Amino acid sequence: MKISLGPVLYYWSEEKLRQFYGQIAESPVDIVYLGETICSKRRSLNTDQWIEIARQLKAAGKEVILSTLALLEAESELKTMRRICGNGEFTVEANDLAAVNLRSEQGESFVVGHSVNIYNQGAMEVLAEAGMNRWVLSVELSRETLRDLQQHRPDGVETEIFAWGRIPLAYAARCYTARHYELPKDDCQYRCIDDSDGMLLNTKEGEPFLTINGIQTQSAQSCNLLGAMEEMRELGVDVVRISPQSMFTPEIIKLFDQVQRQEISLQDGMAAADRFLPYGGVDGYWRGEAGIDKTAKTDDSSVI
Repeated sequence: MKISLGPVLYYWSEEKLRQFYGQIAESPVDIVYLGETICSKRRSLNTDQWIEIARQLKAAGKEVILSTLALLEAESELKTMRRICGNGEFTVEANDLAAVNLRSEQGESFVVGHSVNIYNQGAMEVLAEAGMNRWVLSVELSRETLRDLQQHRPDGVETEIFAWGRIPLAYAARCYTARHYELPKDDCQYRCIDDSDGMLLNTKEGEPFLTINGIQTQSAQSCNLLGAMEEMRELGVDVVRISPQSMFTPEIIKLFDQVQRQEISLQDGMAAADRFLPYGGVDGYWRGEAGIDKTAKTDDSSVI
């Protein structure tokens, strides 16, 4: 299986983004997704600058994919989406059906991101006919659903799994970060740049529950499917995705690579992963349980 790095879901400065992708260029990751997928007001980098970084990563041997917004609300956002889809150099991750339709009209292939729901064979076939060459399993679906879908996967279509990171749960027209600061969305003062991994939301009992990330709501705990690597391989998964976090991302990529190459045991890998999970790991959705369920423990004898 290949290892991919998803787009940065948070608002980081240009300096932080450039430093981050400089480190990623030297990592063992195979595929890198680039671009803003949450809010068009986050303009640390413009499209030309994203393409500049894409070329640098391509020169470092990475497969690079440009990602589009998950929720389009204005003509200016459609204009940016059209430019990304027509870049003529890199393939695109379509995170809504507007990008799917445009790439299909252009006769170009595309990746379907996890924010586009593929729940059944019919949806998969329609998107494959439109030009889909890879799809990302919706984060709330289980391994059993994946097993069923894999049996009907069209030829030439790869499967990718969101395997690490705070889980994207919902998108809304309202910006919850702006609301937290009692600001209107149109005058948000870009406050989400203050929270490099989103803003934690606790329950009344003080337990970590959700993460506020502008218009996106995420889990507080991080998805951790490191322990399911062999299971995913048996299910025919082609790519496992790591979602960037502000700290330890290169180390997490290295850990997945070491486990896959059998350089360390799965048990040791799972123990090491705990250091990179500020609020613990969960894998409930994967097992068909509540998403917040803690990551299943791995037997000492489990080795990939």
